[in-house]
Amino acid sequence: MTSRDINLALIQSSCFKTAEENIEYISQQLLQAANNNADLVLLQELHNTPYFCIEENPSNFDLAETIPGTSTDIFSKLAKEHQLVIVASLFEKRASGLYHNTAVVFDKDGSIAGKYRKMHIPDDPGFYEKYYFTPGDLGFTPIQTSIGKLGVLICWDQWFPEAARLMTLAGADILLYPTAIGWDPEDTEQEQKQQLDAWITVQRSHAIANGIPVASCNRIGTESSENLSTQFWGNSFICGPQGELLAQASNTNNEIISATIQLEKTENIRRIWPYLRDRRIDAYSDITKRFLDEE
Repeated sequence: MTSRDINLALIQSSCFKTAEENIEYISQQLLQAANNNADLVLLQELHNTPYFCIEENPSNFDLAETIPGTSTDIFSKLAKEHQLVIVASLFEKRASGLYHNTAVVFDKDGSIAGKYRKMHIPDDPGFYEKYYFTPGDLGFTPIQTSIGKLGVLICWDQWFPEAARLMTLAGADILLYPTAIGWDPEDTEQEQKQQLDAWITVQRSHAIANGIPVASCNRIGTESSENLSTQFWGNSFICGPQGELLAQASNTNNEIISATIQLEKTENIRRIWPYLRDRRIDAYSDITKRFLDEE
C-alpha cells in the first residue's frame, strides 16, 4: 500500500435506546476496524441515539451535547488508542436554543481535526429536522487530517450536486456522508426500490462528475414514534472516482464494510475526464438564484 492509499471502513448498524449502549457497540466495532487495518472510519448520522427527528418533541433537545463534550472526549480517546481517523456525527448544543447536526472529525492523535455543520436541513413526515437543527454556518470546507482532506457532508446534503462540487473545488480527497435515511413501511416494494436506486445513483454521480471517491454510511432497523415509523434501508457503500462500487452493505445487517481508496487514482481519472478543466465558470452566475422566473 502506498502513502496515497486509505483503508476506509464504514460501520452500519441499528441503534440501541441509549447513548451508552450505542457508544459501547461503536467502540467494539472501532476495535474490529482497527484490527483489520483501517485508517479511516465513517459512522452513521446521529449514531448515539435512535433517530429522534421522527417526531417534534421538545424533550429531545435534552439529547444534545456540547462540542467539545462527553462524546468528543470518548471518540478522541478511541481515535488515539486505535490510531484511527474517525468521522462521528453528533447533536450539537451550541447555545441555549441553538442546535446543529454536526459531524466531528478526530485525527489519529486524538485531536479534533475539524467539524462540519449540516447545511441542507429537511422537513418531511418522519424527518422533522428543521424543528431541531439550525442550518450550518461553516460552509463547504474540507477538513485536513493526517491522511488527507475529508469532504464531510451529512445525509440530505447528499442530494445536492452543489455541495459535492464545492467540497471538490476546495480540495477534498474524498466525500463522506453520515446518513440516516429510510422508507415509510407503507411504501410499495416498487417505490422502495426506486427510492433506494435514486439514493445510490445520485451519490455515484457526484463521484463521477467530480472524479472523487464517495462513501455513505446509513443505519438499519425500524424506528417509531407515536404516529410514524421509518425503516432505515442500510445499503451503506463506498465507490471510486468513476462511481464504481467498491463495497456495499445489505439493508438488514449490522456490518462493517471496507475498501482501499487509492487517492492517486483521482489524478489519473481527472486527466482522462477533465470536467473541472472544462467548466464554464463565466456562464454559471444564475446558479446562485432560487429560480429563473420568466420576465
